[in-house]
Amino acid sequence: MPERTTARGTPGKRRALRGALGMLLLAGAGVYAVGQFGAGREEPPHCAVTGPDGGTAFTLGHEQAASAATIGAVGSARGLPERAVTIAIATAMQESSLRNIDYGDRDSLGLFQQRPSMGWGSEAEVMDPVYAAGAFYERLVEVPDYASLPLTVAAQEVQRSAFPDAYAQHEARAALLAGALTGRTAAALTCSVPVAERPAGQPREVHRRLVREFGEGVQPIGDGARLTVPLLAGEETRRGWELAHWAVAHSAELGIERIAHGNHVWEARSSGDGWRETGGDSVAGDAREVQLSVFGTTD
Repeated sequence: MPERTTARGTPGKRRALRGALGMLLLAGAGVYAVGQFGAGREEPPHCAVTGPDGGTAFTLGHEQAASAATIGAVGSARGLPERAVTIAIATAMQESSLRNIDYGDRDSLGLFQQRPSMGWGSEAEVMDPVYAAGAFYERLVEVPDYASLPLTVAAQEVQRSAFPDAYAQHEARAALLAGALTGRTAAALTCSVPVAERPAGQPREVHRRLVREFGEGVQPIGDGARLTVPLLAGEETRRGWELAHWAVAHSAELGIERIAHGNHVWEARSSGDGWRETGGDSVAGDAREVQLSVFGTTD
């Protein structure tokens, strides 16, 4: 899972930070979350989401992209529609700026700021992005006609926030991100991985995470520096781009060096250029699979 974002300093400072955060949340809806998607970003915006016009719609950091990709994968594993993923991503944008934070108002924790004292699970569980996303979806699907409701209404039915209208401000960006992460839009999410930030690859962890997040229907093949994920007939395009976008979102974290699907390739060494159309050349991928390669391995 993405490394948790931790409040630094002494316990006293930690309590002060939590208190300050609580006051900030009470000061106005959306103030805490907006900073991470506008000015004052704490993490360099290494990832970009493409808009309908083909240009960059907005940017986000590696951790934020990885968190969103996990939310999308868990929704896919549960067979949920794109609208559910949009609602979940918008909610996490508002609650944590898509960061797996270990602090919040009272005992709120994690991507969705879920409270162990309110029955969301243990502290360890709500700090696990896969569990947290699953818990959110479990409550969302219990909301009658959630997919037809205004996004902020559906999110509020789950979250019971003091600021019920705050989720709406994230809908447009969440919808673009969900379109990429559910595979509806091709080559719509890309990340750049600076040389200094390229870790050793973790093929076994990539394999484990793919299966855990997407479910047993995803079965990567290979145990070395290269993994191949076969696609069933009829799911080549949408499932293929689900997996390809998931991989690029986790590329910095898991040391993924190259991703190929159909006639598109993403490579870390030229990641600033985004997805490249191969035009059927020798490095082209296969539309019936997603190919992943990792950097020099540690396992």
